[in-house]
Amino acid sequence: MDFPLRSQFDNFSQVYPRTYGNMLKSGIINTSMMSPPPPFLYIYLAYDIDRYDGLFYCDQNQDQLRKVPWLVMKSNQYFAPSLFLLPSFKQELSKLFPDEETVFHHLGRYLFQPSNDAWGLITRRNYFPMSWKMRSSAASLSKKQSLKAVLVTSLYSEYYEHLKGVYWTKPTVSGEVIGVYQPSHEEHELYGNNMHSMKAWTEIYLLSMSNALITSSWSTFGYVAQSLGGLKPWILYSPLNGTAPDPPCVRAMSMEPCFHFPPSHGCKAEVNVGHVKHCEDVEWGLKLVKDH
Repeated sequence: MDFPLRSQFDNFSQVYPRTYGNMLKSGIINTSMMSPPPPFLYIYLAYDIDRYDGLFYCDQNQDQLRKVPWLVMKSNQYFAPSLFLLPSFKQELSKLFPDEETVFHHLGRYLFQPSNDAWGLITRRNYFPMSWKMRSSAASLSKKQSLKAVLVTSLYSEYYEHLKGVYWTKPTVSGEVIGVYQPSHEEHELYGNNMHSMKAWTEIYLLSMSNALITSSWSTFGYVAQSLGGLKPWILYSPLNGTAPDPPCVRAMSMEPCFHFPPSHGCKAEVNVGHVKHCEDVEWGLKLVKDH
């Protein structure tokens, strides 16, 4: 409660005059000198950053930034891949994450363990009856049969209804019994609704416990699930003019999320990009992979 910038938080947006980008743009500071350093800087790193905001990712600007006592950052992007392109960060990052494609996995396991409320949603019968249905189905299986569960997460119910219909009307060649489940289908994203967000987080966590995962392209929902679970999913490409691409999907090269909107800037440093590749589903995006 005594954090010195607490009263400022409601003002932090891209137009806030004390963003690093806006202070560079107005000439209050420049990229070669900040003397004396300001008491704090607000770093805006969301998807719509301009070229001044993006100068944060230039290695030559990090010397001055590390002299500022407080850096407050705001972003809706997974920008870790761009940090790995900064030579001055290389040594510290290699100590923290010797395997580059497990960055989000470790951070997520540390930061995003489900709360008691989330576990309550997982086990509440009227929300997600998967365990009860599986138990009753398993009781009637013969010794040669096995049960597999397919979990569908979507705002819409059409995918679930189609898959359920396929397995309801046609037996599997292997004789396996397939149960198809969808915890919720709320039709619209409800921004700011805590219960909606809790359901989303619960379903992400359930997906992370899958044995195999298929995600849609550009899916931040899927990115978090695959990284938490240490999974390399199959990524479905988006249809082109209503037609499925050929091939329709590709196996992800790593479990890491995609940085959808990396900055477009002309930094001076030459970097080794062996562990940063373009994403499978966003051709201009960046993702971390194991550096071979």
